[in-house]
Amino acid sequence: MASVETALKEATTVIDGALGAALVDYDSGMALGTIGGGKDLDLSVAAAGNTDVVRAKVRTMDMLGLKEDIEDILITLGSQYHLIRLLKGRGSKGFFLYLALDRGRANLAMARHQLKKIESELEV
Repeated sequence: MASVETALKEATTVIDGALGAALVDYDSGMALGTIGGGKDLDLSVAAAGNTDVVRAKVRTMDMLGLKEDIEDILITLGSQYHLIRLLKGRGSKGFFLYLALDRGRANLAMARHQLKKIESELEV
């Protein structure tokens, strides 16, 4: 099982086009770990903002009576992809992996596949 630091490092080194990654507690909005980012990508702000996105989607699914789990949420910008993957493993409910990608360098299908693999090895 991988630690938070190891998982985030893997996300930014293995996934082509990765700009930054974070593990976020969506109950509190706090990032438990971050890597990458920079002046144009504040991962603490992204963690808090994407917490609102996750909460809204979970609330909407509850109101609709949908009994399925969210695998991931994709936000597409002109130059970036923002990928949010909700964790499902034992003891990891309430957390998500956040990954920002350079749209010109990233392969979205591969990024989703690799993030799923990272999630399966992560121990929170």
